[in-house]
Amino acid sequence: MTEVKENVIRMEDILGEKAKPDVSDPLKKVNKLEKHVEKLTIPKGKPKSGRVWKEQKTRFSSIIKTRGTRLSFEKKQKLRNDMKRIKELSRSVIARRHAEREAKKQRRIDNLKRAEENRKKSEIVQVIKNTSKIKKMKKKNLRKLEKRDTTNM
Repeated sequence: MTEVKENVIRMEDILGEKAKPDVSDPLKKVNKLEKHVEKLTIPKGKPKSGRVWKEQKTRFSSIIKTRGTRLSFEKKQKLRNDMKRIKELSRSVIARRHAEREAKKQRRIDNLKRAEENRKKSEIVQVIKNTSKIKKMKKKNLRKLEKRDTTNM
């Protein structure tokens, strides 16, 4: 590093007052910088464990954190609007799927009700007016016997 000295004429020099030049500050700054550079470039020796491929661990606080690129207000607004639009689309897709599922479920329930009604309509019913016949029936026949409400028929 080569230092270049410039002759600067000050107001104090013209008036005759002597001002002390401040030379110590730049030297102190240079010394601090040199110490800092030496501190950073100290080579680490071979580890005692012999694992030379292992790197020195750094603490989380010493990691340099970057805030990333800052977006302009217009870009942020555009990004927000895009995200709102995407969320709205996803909500509508989910709502449509839910509605389709509900419609399918309702259709299935209606079909089951209709099938049950049709089965009841197509049954062959024989009314037993003489109850003594039931008492005389065998167990196998009694198991086949089912009670129905005949007032609707």
